[in-house]
Order: sequence, then C-alpha cells, then structure tokens
Amino acid sequence: MTGPKASLTYAGSVQMGAHNGIHECKHQFTWERWNCPENTLQLSTHNGLRSATRQTSFVHGISAAGVMYTLTKNCSMGDFDNCGCDDSRIGQTGGRGWIWGGCSDNVAFGEKISKQFVDALEGGQDSRAAINLHNNEAGRLAIKATMRRACKCHGVSGSCSIQTCWMQLADFREVGNYLKMKYEHAKKLEMDKKPTRSGNSADNRAAIALAFRSIARTDLVYLEDSPDYCVKNRSLGFQGLEGRECLKGNKNMSLWERKSCRRLCYECGLKVVEKRIEVVSSCNCKFHWCCTVKCDKCRQVVTKYYCARKQGGRKPHNKAKRRNRAQRH
Repeated sequence: MTGPKASLTYAGSVQMGAHNGIHECKHQFTWERWNCPENTLQLSTHNGLRSATRQTSFVHGISAAGVMYTLTKNCSMGDFDNCGCDDSRIGQTGGRGWIWGGCSDNVAFGEKISKQFVDALEGGQDSRAAINLHNNEAGRLAIKATMRRACKCHGVSGSCSIQTCWMQLADFREVGNYLKMKYEHAKKLEMDKKPTRSGNSADNRAAIALAFRSIARTDLVYLEDSPDYCVKNRSLGFQGLEGRECLKGNKNMSLWERKSCRRLCYECGLKVVEKRIEVVSSCNCKFHWCCTVKCDKCRQVVTKYYCARKQGGRKPHNKAKRRNRAQRH
C-alpha cells in the first residue's frame, strides 16, 4: 500500500509511537535537570531553530524508536491489511535443538515506515540534519538490539526434544534504558553547523562523511554543548529548576533518586523546602456482583520537597559550577 491511503492508515500508529517515545523520555529524565520538557520536542530543523545537543540526540533516538516499535507491534497484531508476522525464516534450523517458527515481530516493516515518516522531517543537507538522521537511525537500531528470542517446547510428554522459536520486541522500557546508556556515552562531533551554501554540497557531504567515519551507527551524537539547565532560559523554553520536585529520605529509592535534591536544588544554588500536601486516592475497593468495583476515597497527607530560591539569590559554589560544566559536555 502506498500513497495518501497508506499515510492515513499508518498515521495513527506513528502519532501514538511518537507519544510513547516522549513518555519514555520523560520517565528516563524525571530526576535530572533537563527533564524532557514539551517545548523542546520539535523534531525538525526547519528555520534553523533546532539545537543539536546531547539531550536532543536522545529525543530523536527515542522518538524514532517509539514510532518503529508501535508500527511493528501493530503490524504483528494484524492491525494493517498489508502486514503481518515476519515468517521469512519459518521452518529453517536456527541452532542446535530448535527451528524458526511462531510469529516473529516484523521489524523490517516498522523500520521502513518509520523512516518514511520520521526522516522526512529532515529536509536539509547541513550537519544538523545529518546529526538528526543519524540519531533517528540509532533509535531504530536500539529496537533491533533489544529484541529477544522466545521459544516453545515440543516433544513426547513435555520432553522438549525440539523447540520452535521466534523474535519478539522487548518491553519499551528496555529500549529506553538502552538509549539512556547510549546518551551517557554520546559522542560530540566537531563540524560546521552552518547550512549548506549553493554550489558546495559535495564538499559538505565529504566533510560530514569524514566526521562520521569513526562513529558507530548505534551511537548517539551531538554538535553543541548543553546550556546551563540550572537557570531559566526563555529562548530555549526551559523554565529552570525553581519549583521542581525532588526526593528525600526513602530507603527504597535508588541512589540517583536519593541524590535528586542535591543535584536539582543545592548544586544549582537553590534551597529545598518541605510542603505537606493532601492526596486523594481510591482505597478499600470491593467487587460487587455483577459486575462493578466500588471504592472509597481516602485522604492522606504526604510530605513533598521542592527547589526554592534562597534569600539573596546566591549562586552555586565553585564545586557545583565545575560539576555543572562537566554535565553540559
């Protein structure tokens, strides 16, 4: 299926996939200074408004991955008339004691349609467009890298003398974790950031190819150092950290979560204020025949912590400044 009808068929999955990608981005960066705010998620270089920082490399990767993941999932579930399981290897020997069978997720289909929609947003031939296209591809490769083999046993009395196996998508959280690791080790490229001038496109392509020569296809890459996310930046649409929630005092938290107040507040020259807030939730739920569930409304006062400005607006101390600079690179 091609043309406008195909675009209409896939558009819903593409939209849902992009939404899932951004939802995962917000999860991965919940307790970091840059927390994947909505106004930084424009996936194009139109009008030269896009930056190419370490953070935007993750946005491109996770968004492309989300679109490919959802298209692949919907394809395998039979949501599209022209697509189904990947049966290209069914019946072939996969290894000792097992053969290919079952319903492998059709990642080739998801990859193809994801490229058509997501990569089409990059119309330029400059270094920023090249960076974004590379990160889109790295996101799609993350889907393949996290796939797992699932198997079913066959044989007399459950002897499992032979297995049929297929490839299936991992949980999308695993894809997010994989790309977050790639983000932590993202590579900075030294390239000309200006758009290509007429007449020198061959030179520009050669320069881009040279810069990418030592970069793996699975790596996330960026051009520019990140700004100081401690402070409000209207031009970037970042609101700063004043008013951000942080976590304290729970032994069940990860070390990263337990240090969130220091990272978000203290190291940015802010203090931590404690607020007691009443939370209403459903409780004492009971099943009634037939067939409803009725719950009470329970009120609970919880303690939350937020970053707040100090009197006099003191700046971060030198140690924090050094740490801020290190995080921006």
